[in-house]
Amino acid sequence: MRVRAPGKINVYLEVGALQHDGYHELATAFQAVSLFEDVVATHADGFTMSVGGAVDLDGVPTDDRNLALRAARLLAAETGYEAGVHLDVHKQVPVAGGMGGGSADAAAALVACDALWDTRLTGPELHRLAARLGADVPFALRGGTAIGTGRGDVLNPALARGRFDWVLVTSVDGVSTPKVYGELDAHRERHKVDIGPIATRPSVDAEVLHALRAGDPAMLAAALRNDLQVATLRLRPDLAAVLEHGEASGALAGLVSGSGPTLAFLCGSPEHALELRTVLAAAGHDALHVHGPVPGARVVG
Repeated sequence: MRVRAPGKINVYLEVGALQHDGYHELATAFQAVSLFEDVVATHADGFTMSVGGAVDLDGVPTDDRNLALRAARLLAAETGYEAGVHLDVHKQVPVAGGMGGGSADAAAALVACDALWDTRLTGPELHRLAARLGADVPFALRGGTAIGTGRGDVLNPALARGRFDWVLVTSVDGVSTPKVYGELDAHRERHKVDIGPIATRPSVDAEVLHALRAGDPAMLAAALRNDLQVATLRLRPDLAAVLEHGEASGALAGLVSGSGPTLAFLCGSPEHALELRTVLAAAGHDALHVHGPVPGARVVG
């Protein structure tokens, strides 16, 4: 059973104050984009997996540390399925790149195993399991465009008309998400007099919702936000020059995708995106043209 799930861009990400449990409340607008993970599930006695693809796979585990394998085991435990599965994962989303590739693998594994084993879970049941695996897994399951709150796993659909074109610049060296959040907390502490109080319950700006409903890239560009960006750029200062180059070369706006280090540049049209991709590739960057929104995890064969 083959299932395809998309990577994502956070077109808006507001991070609330650090809570006593060590986590942050989030308010984010997700958009699923046309960079996909494929997971093929095959009947097996135990739980095993293999990983391949066109991205750097260093550091991708193939044991129970992998979210896809954990997803399969969780589904089996919840449904009483007594055999196993072999998962063959083909990756296109950058590893540790802030685009939710591991979460897409987990969502695809849930859908693939549910179909292969004929366990017939409902959409809400799959969503509940996805939320137990990680904050971005429910969105990879749903796809499209959505507003995430809580830790990003409480989803509400957002109307998005038309097509948004993006150019992604990927990086071989990943960034640790916990380190990014830690650096954000340290930055806020260092500059608390200037920044002022941080919202405990953040929310998505209404201008983002208006831009998505209108299908207007220029309007969306003016509303892009990522609170993690300042922390990511402090850990990876080399990315700042790439952001400046992309915006100077005609992008409507650029931002760090999630915790990074992938950079996402919003463009006005497919033709505009192709031109920008050519410019950035000529400068030696790994640049990709993608579009959104696209569907979430789906059986494709």
